[in-house]
Amino acid sequence: MPSVFSEIIAGRLPCTKVFENEHILAFKDIYPQAPVHILIVPKKEVPDLQSLKPEDYFLMQEVVAAAQHLAREFGIAEGYRLLTNNGPDAGQTVFHLHFHLIGGKKLQNLV
Repeated sequence: MPSVFSEIIAGRLPCTKVFENEHILAFKDIYPQAPVHILIVPKKEVPDLQSLKPEDYFLMQEVVAAAQHLAREFGIAEGYRLLTNNGPDAGQTVFHLHFHLIGGKKLQNLV
């Protein structure tokens, strides 16, 4: 069964798109945790970070490049968080690899 992100990538569900290239789609989170909260999603269906295969490692480079570009575009390049959750114990609820780009306010320490 396709994830909600697969449906967004396929254009069957709406999103507020802020970046797209051949491998990545980025859009605003509908439940933002900060003034800037963007989801960066590889278009290839990979359930989580642990499932990423060596031939797909280039997607990490694509994610980082998109995050840097978006951080500059949204004025948060001097302070942001880029994170992913891997598995239910980490809080992952959508099982399609994705990263949260969060910034625009002082963020609390996680540890």
